Amino acid sequence: MENLMSKSDRKKLYEMIDDIKIAMLTTVEKGGALHARPMANQAADKSGTLWFFTEKDGGVAKNVKANPRVSLGYAGSGAYVAVSGNAEMIHDRKKIDALWSEEVKAWFPDGKDDPNLALLKVDPEVGEYWSFPSAPVSRAIGYVKAKLTGEAVDDIGENKKLAL
Repeated sequence: MENLMSKSDRKKLYEMIDDIKIAMLTTVEKGGALHARPMANQAADKSGTLWFFTEKDGGVAKNVKANPRVSLGYAGSGAYVAVSGNAEMIHDRKKIDALWSEEVKAWFPDGKDDPNLALLKVDPEVGEYWSFPSAPVSRAIGYVKAKLTGEAVDDIGENKKLAL
C-alpha cells in the first residue's frame, strides 16, 4: 500500500479514535467465522498501539490465540475509523495498573486484581478514516447539490487511508 500518511493525518486518526471510545472488534474464530463485539477503547500509547481490557479465558483471547488478525471499527458523530492489525494477549500487571480506570470496574467488579483480567494489545498496520461535517446544514447543502446536478454527493467530508 502506498504510504499516504502524514503526521497530521495520523494525529487526526488517533484523535478520532480517542473521541469515539467504543470500538467494534472483529476477530476470526477457530473455524474461520468472523465475530464482532463492542470493546471499550483505552488511550493509544505513544507508538500507536491500541489497548482493551478483556478476560484471559474469554472468546477474544481464544480467537486471538487461533488467529491474531483483527479489525476495529469506530463510529461517532460525523467520524468513522477502521483499523486492522495484529493482536496479542498481555498479562502485565504494571500495564493493567497504568491503564486502569473506575469505568473498567463496570466490566470487572473484582477490580484490577481480578485474576481473569488481561489486556488485548492491537498493533495497527492500516487505518482509514472518514470525517463529515456534523452540522445538518452542511449535509443538507450536499444533498440539495446532488439532487440538482444529478451527481453523487462529494466534497462534504474527508477520507484518508494510512499505513500505520
